[in-house]
Amino acid sequence: MPAEPLVAAPRVKKDRRILRAVLRWTAATVVFATVGAAAAYGITDMRRTDVPGLATASDGRWNYPEIQLPPLPSGSPRAFAETNKANVHYADLRKLLLPVPEGAKADKDLRGTDGWLAKKDFLDAYASKDDRDHVGRLLSDYALRHIAARGWTSPDGTHTRIYLLRFDSATIVDTLQQDELTSWDSPNFALRGAADVHSDESLPQSTQVENVPHYVYEEAKPYGAEQVRQAYLVAGDTLALVVQSRKGGARKIPFQQTVVLQSQLLG
Repeated sequence: MPAEPLVAAPRVKKDRRILRAVLRWTAATVVFATVGAAAAYGITDMRRTDVPGLATASDGRWNYPEIQLPPLPSGSPRAFAETNKANVHYADLRKLLLPVPEGAKADKDLRGTDGWLAKKDFLDAYASKDDRDHVGRLLSDYALRHIAARGWTSPDGTHTRIYLLRFDSATIVDTLQQDELTSWDSPNFALRGAADVHSDESLPQSTQVENVPHYVYEEAKPYGAEQVRQAYLVAGDTLALVVQSRKGGARKIPFQQTVVLQSQLLG
């Protein structure tokens, strides 16, 4: 049965274990539809400029395909259901990746084997050997289970990479992020091409997806051939890293759009 459209309401602070969230992208209306164990974001009776996944000529948003939440194994709860104390994503991690937007060329190097990326290929995102070794030890110490990744290059030259890292529980991911990966103003380990990176506070508070806190950074001027933007997303048992780079400057709007939509999929 088609879902009824829901009008976005002001965000109310709730416990992180509560599943339902009102997700907003400026004046966007988000519709949920549920068929059996599957759920999807539906879009009905909305202007093109109101839809998170569709581009507009004025602000540079990209055209994304319809975004759907993958089905769950029978009897399994969503990650932030009250009955799911460890906030585990029971859905296939590979299907929680944001799809490639229209007109972009997929990055074959991030496909991995059967959709699973090897740890060494993820570590290659970091600039120095010492950092790669350090992060590699952290992933082993915190019992990394799987990595799924997707990347693409857009017609304007923006290179996007998204990595999803699954662990055993939300507590593990929270500790890894807070104690090891980020500090108050910058990530603790530099990505390739992004030596001088600082916190970016420009993402509107209204776009914060409940249960999925984000830690957003941008490379400061003067940067090299490309500017890098990056964000760590903490979503229950899953840690996401979103990276965008572009010659002459990574554009803010498509980066923010990508962060919000990936957060919605994980939330």
